[in-house]
Amino acid sequence: MNKCMFAILILSLFLTGCWDRRELNQLAIMLAMGFEKVEEEYQVFAQVVVPSEVSMKGSTGSTKVTLYTAKGETVYEAFRKMTKDSPRKIYPGHLQMLVIGEELAKEGMGEPIDLLLRDWELRPDFYVVVTKGTSPSEILNVTTNLESIPANKMFNSLKMSEKSWSGTKSITLDELITDLISEGKQAVITGVQLKGNPKIGSSKKNVELVSPAASIQYDHLAVFKGDKLAGWLTEEETISYSYVTDSVKTTVRRISCPEEGKATIAVVQSNSDVKGHIRKGNPEVDINIKVEGNIGSVECKMNLNKLGTIDELEKIYEKEMLASINKTIDTLQKKYKTDIFGFGEAIHRSNPKEWNKIKDNWDEEFSNLTVNIKVDLKILNTGTVNNSFLEKIKD
Repeated sequence: MNKCMFAILILSLFLTGCWDRRELNQLAIMLAMGFEKVEEEYQVFAQVVVPSEVSMKGSTGSTKVTLYTAKGETVYEAFRKMTKDSPRKIYPGHLQMLVIGEELAKEGMGEPIDLLLRDWELRPDFYVVVTKGTSPSEILNVTTNLESIPANKMFNSLKMSEKSWSGTKSITLDELITDLISEGKQAVITGVQLKGNPKIGSSKKNVELVSPAASIQYDHLAVFKGDKLAGWLTEEETISYSYVTDSVKTTVRRISCPEEGKATIAVVQSNSDVKGHIRKGNPEVDINIKVEGNIGSVECKMNLNKLGTIDELEKIYEKEMLASINKTIDTLQKKYKTDIFGFGEAIHRSNPKEWNKIKDNWDEEFSNLTVNIKVDLKILNTGTVNNSFLEKIKD
């Protein structure tokens, strides 16, 4: 036996097979999951891909997914009990969306979230949302057009709306856990609603209509205190939250014209700098927001070529944005008393010794916190047409 063959035989002793290998045809791929509390049990839902319908050759034109459900005293138990109905083991490794029921979120979602973290098959990079005025089963039952797999639609829509509108926030399980265990920042999760008729929405007819009878829409931001849902922010408040937390990628904002009518600013860049201080023994936070944008539309009489007009629009934007952010912070301080902005973290970074003195009473400190805000807009472009053609039509 030559040396090469001998070396191969020796190395083969250290090679092992995949002890837990499972063939694809033995698994049911789950892309979306939901859970809620029904009396004293958890009800778990799994949106699973139908292999024959996503195949180009074997498709019969039916829906691309099916929904399994089971109840149990724990999420893990309910998940395993789905095998009573599913002919394959449900595999969560490709999970994209987790939908948490509103009532469970109010009661406290820490326990089921903790159980999910212990599942070695789950990757914690999926998005988490909370239902608003509906249940996870209704959300996960809706058939969708454009994206034939509802979980894909939910995932892509949330990612796109955060990027283009800033009225939503894509939160992964990793990010959620970080906020839940943070001493100076509370968690937020985007809300999801069902618009329309849920009965037709769960049928094939829904995707055959030009205007679907039911659709899944993201709206509002769920505010948490610990692991419990404390309330909801409006869309305007959610956008203000995005500005403060430096989450705005691009968006548009309607502002008042100097006299009457509206103009729209298309934001192309936004940067927020939040710094914590201890001044005269009390915590304070300074927020400096710098925005760059273009004039998207002008629906009023104004001459953009006139000296000072752009400066006037910038000042109006800054004033209205400042008012919106102050209103949002006031809502969080007075109504919910929960710091979702991470102001506590800012104080901790700048003054760790002082933070250790006030952290146990941060909810009360936050409610009385002085927040100094500065907004600065720079308009870069007025578009290809300087003045609105509507002026000439009205004249």
